[in-house]
Amino acid sequence: MQSLEEQLGYQFRNPLLLAEALTHPSLAYETHRAHFDNQRLEFLGDAVLQLIFTHELFRIFMDFNEGNLTKLRARLVSRVALANYARTRGLGAHLLMGRGEESSGGRFRASTLSDAFEALIGAIYLDGGLDVVRDVVLRLCATELKAIADEPREVNPKGQLQEMLQALAAGSPNYNIISEEGPDHSKKFMASVVWNGQVLGTGSGMSKKQAETAAAEVALASPEVAELVRQRIVHPQDASAPQPA
Repeated sequence: MQSLEEQLGYQFRNPLLLAEALTHPSLAYETHRAHFDNQRLEFLGDAVLQLIFTHELFRIFMDFNEGNLTKLRARLVSRVALANYARTRGLGAHLLMGRGEESSGGRFRASTLSDAFEALIGAIYLDGGLDVVRDVVLRLCATELKAIADEPREVNPKGQLQEMLQALAAGSPNYNIISEEGPDHSKKFMASVVWNGQVLGTGSGMSKKQAETAAAEVALASPEVAELVRQRIVHPQDASAPQPA
């Protein structure tokens, strides 16, 4: 486990805690023997992560209310976020699991990775204490914390638009970069969002991603989308055929 400890920047005083954190429940099931697994540590690690992230967000966003802080914390402790923390440190390669679980892709499954990361944090807490595990978490999750500090948006415009449109009819919106201006070090991009052949909005930004996000924000506020929603409410049987603006 030395390579994993190097990745974490933490060396366990009690290596059995690390072994427990990395043991998937499938190992005991497959071997038909009593064996510890990482489920109890996962339970503990979840609470430890909640506390650390809550305190850090409370410290950074002094003007945010409880609702805003809760939404930001949800981004940090979602299954997707936890699995990404685990992948970044190559946690999947160190997991101990049954052959059946491994052959079905368990080593790379998001739920397995997120559970293992929580268990790992629980193990570090027991091994080193709260101050130590806090330093480890803030270091391992620094990129995600910085992203939230730089852009503490409560909503994802692209995701919100997609959910709204898919509730009306099948098909996801498509984003197209329709123009680029300026030198390479300072380009400005223009993007459009199209759904079922209809342009719902355009937006600009200093990156393609920013331009697409701006286009989604314009679409969400556009009369075209408002009309589609109205048609859904007034004529729900016609939801599969979007009305032209």
